[in-house]
Amino acid sequence: MTVDQGILFAILAALFGLLIWGRWRYDLVAFLALLVAIIAGVVPADDAFSGFGHPATIVIALVLVVSHGLTNAGVVELVVSRVVDASRAVAAHIGVMAGIAAAMSAVMNNVAALALLMPVDMQAAAKANRSPALSLMPLSFASILGGLATLIGTPPNIIIAAFREQAVGEPFGMFDFTPVGGVCAVAGVAFVALIGWRLIPAARIKTSASAELQALSQYIIELTVPEGAKSIGQTVADLDGASDEHDVQVLGLVRHRQRLPGIARRAVIAEGDVLVVEGGPEAIEAFSGALGLAYVERAKDDRALPGHDLEMREYVVPQGSTIEGRAVGSLRLLRRFGVSLLGISRQGQRFRERLSRVDVKAGDILLLLGSGDSLAEATHRLGCLPLAERGLQVIQRRWAGAATAIFAGAIVLASVGALSLPVALGCVVVLYVLLGIVPLRELYGSVEWSVIVLLGALIPVGQALETSGGTGLIAAGLVAVSEGYPTWVVLTLLMVITMTLSDVMNNTATAVIAAPVAIDIAGRLGVGADPFLMAVAVAASCAFLTPIGHKNNTLIMGPGGYRFGDYWRMGLPLEVLVIALSVPAILLVWPP
Repeated sequence: MTVDQGILFAILAALFGLLIWGRWRYDLVAFLALLVAIIAGVVPADDAFSGFGHPATIVIALVLVVSHGLTNAGVVELVVSRVVDASRAVAAHIGVMAGIAAAMSAVMNNVAALALLMPVDMQAAAKANRSPALSLMPLSFASILGGLATLIGTPPNIIIAAFREQAVGEPFGMFDFTPVGGVCAVAGVAFVALIGWRLIPAARIKTSASAELQALSQYIIELTVPEGAKSIGQTVADLDGASDEHDVQVLGLVRHRQRLPGIARRAVIAEGDVLVVEGGPEAIEAFSGALGLAYVERAKDDRALPGHDLEMREYVVPQGSTIEGRAVGSLRLLRRFGVSLLGISRQGQRFRERLSRVDVKAGDILLLLGSGDSLAEATHRLGCLPLAERGLQVIQRRWAGAATAIFAGAIVLASVGALSLPVALGCVVVLYVLLGIVPLRELYGSVEWSVIVLLGALIPVGQALETSGGTGLIAAGLVAVSEGYPTWVVLTLLMVITMTLSDVMNNTATAVIAAPVAIDIAGRLGVGADPFLMAVAVAASCAFLTPIGHKNNTLIMGPGGYRFGDYWRMGLPLEVLVIALSVPAILLVWPP
């Protein structure tokens, strides 16, 4: 092992460790890894930022804008409105929703697909009086599976296509992934609809939808005691009657910005005190009204919120949101958007510190107060997603046909080679902007910049690992372990390792690191690289064992009431099924 190889392996080990730890954002970790590699001299300074101009990076950014355009045009809404029926049996409902999610994910970003369908699924669960935990995990897994079927369905496929172009001079085409990815997607959707949902722990599904939704919507909220409030002069213990009546619980008392020990039941409430209360949105609103209490942020600046047309709405924080990891107090939502953050729901967790000091985490559910317009603007800017159907979003339904036709035309032109994929998608974006399908003010906001930074930072590191011979060492190790065995054993081993990495770290990062290894393995075996690249493409996207392996799994954790250990029950047999189907399919369609 050379010095450069040793440095790169150390950087990657630290990178993997930090990504698995999850304390820091993955884009920051990747950029830090790039800077360390440049300073150490293992990535040439001239190539430091070449990843940001890489075709894969450009295509992923364009796909995100196109996905936003299809959403704005109401294409998804038209499909869902015609096929979703809450009266169906569980298996039939999951089958229909999972099929829609998979089909959508084949042509648009799978996080966007899930974000659009999750409120619909939760509403259907409420109407059918069943737990949303029954269907949200199958929906998430199906949205991930659908991305396997096309080039633009998921970032790993785009990355793998770019690596193939470097290796053999021609990238994978739009539908080259379909014979293998499509088989896995169809079988996977059938599995989650017929068997998978039955493997969800009984503790998550034994309650009705209304009880389940009420349980996940227990918020920790701070209520201030204004002048003339009925609670002034009473002790916290004296509020037991009112709290029982309105089904809330008083958790503590804050005075002079310091939380009193315990729940301070003997403390006499005074003007300016803050009560820490746990309960559902409606219960807390009734409790505060009965005692004359006010929401903390609203009390600070009455002019920031209008006196009428206020709504309380619930939003989930996805992985990569701009507010992830930030303290509530630093968001300044009232000053920036005229929106007040009333409370946070996090798997029933109670916070010891003031709400303003709590760091927002992916999967948290936020209770926001504001006008409809201000809530829509704030959550769009912050990257949060609604738990109810998007009644306020102005959908330009008149453009649904045109948006679909433009996108389909670009795909056809790219598929027949008349235009390269980046140019074809670029034309779609320009037309969407000119027609107003994607307003110019939303153009840059629709790009998930954390993924772009991650990819742009890791591509030079991955290329340095390849040029230094580091990928050759890894490939040699895998070939040595499987020496004497047939090719399918090597493919299976490569898929298992790639899936394992993808279950604990970002799938884009996994693809960037694993793709050069796949090419090296093929070279050492003296066979074509296609089957090994295809194996990495499938495996990198199949992260079903943990809530941190894929953003969609994180997104459903709070609304579904899932625990970390719930995912593998359905995810493990699904990953085994994907490997069992994809290996023979790869060897049949892409023989070595």
